[in-house]
Amino acid sequence: MTTSSAGRIEVIEALLAERYSCRAFRSDPVPRATIERILAAAQRTASWCNSQPWQVIVASGAAARRFSDAIYAAADAATTAHDVHSDFPFPREYRGVYLDRRRESGFQLYNALGIARGDKEGYRRQSLQNFKLFGAPHVAIISSDEALGVYGAVDCGGYVSNFMLAAQALGVATIPQAALAGQSDLVRHHFGLGDDRRVVCGISFGFADGEHAANSYRTNRANLQDAATFVET
Repeated sequence: MTTSSAGRIEVIEALLAERYSCRAFRSDPVPRATIERILAAAQRTASWCNSQPWQVIVASGAAARRFSDAIYAAADAATTAHDVHSDFPFPREYRGVYLDRRRESGFQLYNALGIARGDKEGYRRQSLQNFKLFGAPHVAIISSDEALGVYGAVDCGGYVSNFMLAAQALGVATIPQAALAGQSDLVRHHFGLGDDRRVVCGISFGFADGEHAANSYRTNRANLQDAATFVET
């Protein structure tokens, strides 16, 4: 490995290590030029047959607040699973190690915020913060073409990852939110999306509130041997 290539991978490693899902933002906006640079970098994302299925709506300022008010009201009124209208099915269930990781992540957040285990109302209040965009001044809505199905969604996942890494490189905090896609009909109507668009997720972004307890912890990652298998013979 050359010195040059070693330096390049170290940059990526540092960005991946630094990035986290921000759950408390400052109100000051990200400059438009910075947002456009993030979008331009993410646009280089690889996609199946170079289809580039993602379409992005960026709502800022008053527009972000109007969207937040609308989707918060819908989520707050929801009482059953039938009130969730996601274009892509949520996981049927979390089992084994996936359930363990999900629980650990949740308890890390609740512990940081002083929400006691079993406090269902506290869990609900915190969950609803998704729809307040965690105070972020901007939200990006990511949608794909209906006809591309899961392939379009996978391509959009790559786009979301690259968006977040580009943002991290420019000092902008992010959080990808499947919760927003749980109100896909509302999202489509609010932003005037066509019936052929499928809402994949949202990304709330801005400058992190570094003093907020919700940003005081970091989630763990599995060891390499738990995720990768090498086959050589």
